[in-house]
Amino acid sequence: MVCLKNALRSMVFLLLLLSLGVGAYAQKSVAKRTLKPSAAALPVPLSNSSLGPGTGNVRMRAAADYDGDGKADFTVFRPEGNVWWVNKSSGGYEATKFGLATHDYITPGDYDGDGKGDVSIFRDSDGVWWRINSSTGTVSAQQWGMSGDEPVARDYDGDGKTDLAIVRRTNGVMVWWILRSSDGQYSGTTWGYATDYATPGDYDGDGKFDISIQRPGPTPTSGATFWTLGSSSGVQSVQWGYGTDLVVPGDYDGDGKTDYAVVREGETGASALTWYILKSSGGFDAVQFGATGTDLTAQNDFDGDGKTDIAVWRNSDGTFWVNKSSGGVQAYHWGQPSDYPTTSFDTH
Repeated sequence: MVCLKNALRSMVFLLLLLSLGVGAYAQKSVAKRTLKPSAAALPVPLSNSSLGPGTGNVRMRAAADYDGDGKADFTVFRPEGNVWWVNKSSGGYEATKFGLATHDYITPGDYDGDGKGDVSIFRDSDGVWWRINSSTGTVSAQQWGMSGDEPVARDYDGDGKTDLAIVRRTNGVMVWWILRSSDGQYSGTTWGYATDYATPGDYDGDGKFDISIQRPGPTPTSGATFWTLGSSSGVQSVQWGYGTDLVVPGDYDGDGKTDYAVVREGETGASALTWYILKSSGGFDAVQFGATGTDLTAQNDFDGDGKTDIAVWRNSDGTFWVNKSSGGVQAYHWGQPSDYPTTSFDTH
């Protein structure tokens, strides 16, 4: 189901994508340093249970923080055996057999609101969400959606729990169906054309995720436009990147708002990936990190400082590479070729 925007990358990862089936939808899926500041200057990061304005990035960290220590954990899904391998930043690891690589989308989230990530999948064949609740260890299954829908589970109501949500492309448009965990009610919002890409994030920083899309221009090198329906700020239109770029949302500047960010692949497999980040606090960053032919984007807050870290997972040797916002580069071997880094679910 994954269709990366660059043909060369598609060939490099053909075996990976075939083995993942619909589970690898985190990449494109439509027919498509600063020095470390002094310790005294560092802000106190929000906990995974924090609610209210500025907590959108916390929700994304919690989705990948399986031990609840405030840092995203290196995690891969292995199609062979359908196993989630979690390397806990607090120490130790877990291996959990859950899901079917040929039928399921990987959908990490904190669905029970305990500040820890839940192992979760969306089954494309019948539209059922399956998860293991980290708070109780019990398994939950709930119907929301149908075959062909795109899962976009995020915390849209700001209650600290990931909401079940899908995008349905029908009659030339995208309809966002969101089941709110706060009251059990749902909403259906038409936002975007069927050819757009879903790019949810908390762009206005109110603690609730916003419906958002990236609209490619008429040609591959034309500017792309983000259209965001802010939960508190109304409609926002921002031109950033090309339609062939990968969208990698995150709060890279730590101001509590999701930044518009894209990754541009190079001309060859050996070419560097370039991250273009439009910071909501002002200005932009252009950072070369990763390789076009071997790496999958895997951004999250791995150092726990409240900022999204630029990160990739190298398929050729199963290594995470993290450009830490707190300073320095970390390389950590976790996984093997043809695994899938679960934090890639937030690449579009």
